[in-house]
Amino acid sequence: MFFVFDLETIPDFDFIRKVLGKSEISDDDALEIASEELARNKSGFLPPMYHRVVSWVGLWIENNGMPIQKKSWHGTDEIEGLKSLFNALNTYKDFGLIHHNGRGFDLPVITYRALKHGLQMPSRLSHYDIQYRYSNHNVDLVDEFSNYGASSWPKLDHLGQLIGIPVKQTGGGNQVLAMYKEGKLEEIEHYCYEDVMGTYIIWLHLKFTAGDITKEIFDNLKDRAMNKLNEIQGDN
Repeated sequence: MFFVFDLETIPDFDFIRKVLGKSEISDDDALEIASEELARNKSGFLPPMYHRVVSWVGLWIENNGMPIQKKSWHGTDEIEGLKSLFNALNTYKDFGLIHHNGRGFDLPVITYRALKHGLQMPSRLSHYDIQYRYSNHNVDLVDEFSNYGASSWPKLDHLGQLIGIPVKQTGGGNQVLAMYKEGKLEEIEHYCYEDVMGTYIIWLHLKFTAGDITKEIFDNLKDRAMNKLNEIQGDN
């Protein structure tokens, strides 16, 4: 059993102000300074420690790729959101994970936020099957397609364009903060769901290309997934 998932986050402004030692500055000023002083990249995107979760979506699938159930959450109470995620993950004992850059971002965010709030994560997340970088139980598309860093990491939307699958049609990661400030939490989850379906479809293509599933199974699962993706994008 695998859990295909994605998080949506915004900066943790209170924590950022504390780290910067500037308790009175505005969110905009805090983000500008943090992007210069705390970011480790040219884009100014903050490391996982400085984010808080506002939505997540997960899709349970069988080992052969057959989808079973969608789980999701959006809201302002991060503790509630994390607890709902951990409850969802505890549905199965020996699950695997599928994601795009989850090792570099989503999983560290989950760990930092559980640490902050004094929450206990599912023990499976600390298991060797998940922690080992080359594990078949923790599939990160950026590792799979870059041969574990031997070549450059691919963007999710570029992978989609490569195989003719439109993704990132309902929003973008750089729009989540503005959407959150406007109270568009359902829209954030909707965008997150699109990313999860895009990740799932790209994974299906990878499994077929690698010879792990037959063309008959691939075509059936892809058709079903594309119908759902089109529905998600049509609801935008």
